[in-house]
Amino acid sequence: MSEVIALVPGTFDPITNGHIDIVKRAKKIFDKIIVAVAVNAGKNPFFNFDERVELTKRVVELDEELHGVEVAGVKGLLVDFAKKENAKVVVRGLRAVSDFEYELQMAFMNRRLNKEVEMVYMMPYIKYSFLSSSIVKDVFFNGGDISKFVPEIVIKAMKKKLSERRG
Repeated sequence: MSEVIALVPGTFDPITNGHIDIVKRAKKIFDKIIVAVAVNAGKNPFFNFDERVELTKRVVELDEELHGVEVAGVKGLLVDFAKKENAKVVVRGLRAVSDFEYELQMAFMNRRLNKEVEMVYMMPYIKYSFLSSSIVKDVFFNGGDISKFVPEIVIKAMKKKLSERRG
């Protein structure tokens, strides 16, 4: 039986405890996990692409439960990256009905582009059901405590980045 490789894609701006939860749960199911940090032309990220890749790598390296998980930056189509990595599964989290509509469109498009890749969706634990990178950034920029939502290394990186932007 061949190894089943799964991608867990996202913009990860920044990676949250909700993202990490999905990766950990996917790791229990699939043989190999690659966290695919993607460029998203429709978003204006706080961290640039290279910073997001590096921060995600550092988060994964520091979490013992994520031992063996790889992190890669993806600048093209996810299905092309999946083919290159021999990944047969893409794992995505679904928090709400609003996520479903977007994910359904993406799943149909991905299937048209590459019939070999299956989409798998995981529901978050309730404590992460509201959590998104956008909400984390909003709370952070308004002086709120985000320590329950992201790893400490992410908070440090966000503080450093905000300080650099303010000059």
